[in-house]
Amino acid sequence: MIGTLALVFAGLAALLHVYIFVLESVRWTKPATWRVFGIADQQTAETTRPLAYNQGFYNLFLAIGAAIGIVLWIAHGTGDVAGRTLLIFSLGSMVAAALVLLTSGRRYLRPASIQGTLPVIGLVLAILA
Repeated sequence: MIGTLALVFAGLAALLHVYIFVLESVRWTKPATWRVFGIADQQTAETTRPLAYNQGFYNLFLAIGAAIGIVLWIAHGTGDVAGRTLLIFSLGSMVAAALVLLTSGRRYLRPASIQGTLPVIGLVLAILA
């Protein structure tokens, strides 16, 4: 049961990070997107686009790592060292990224919480499983 919950939260965390990838790497210069990230205007969005594009791919790679970990875990069970290790590493990296975001200032508390809650729950459950 704990293993199943770990996989559910890991899957949700992976999906969230794919969504963040889409926002940062695909839709960054759209007004609805840059406003979510607190960007003041289109010119600033254009200027920061390369940074956001790069950051989005980091989120995608974390999601891919978690997804592969989930697949290996399901295919080989909770005793699969590779799947479990990859899942724990990917979720731990997501949590670490949220903590780094939090150190950027108080205004980042909400986005850090959104980014980090699902992976921290998945991480704790994966360790306990």
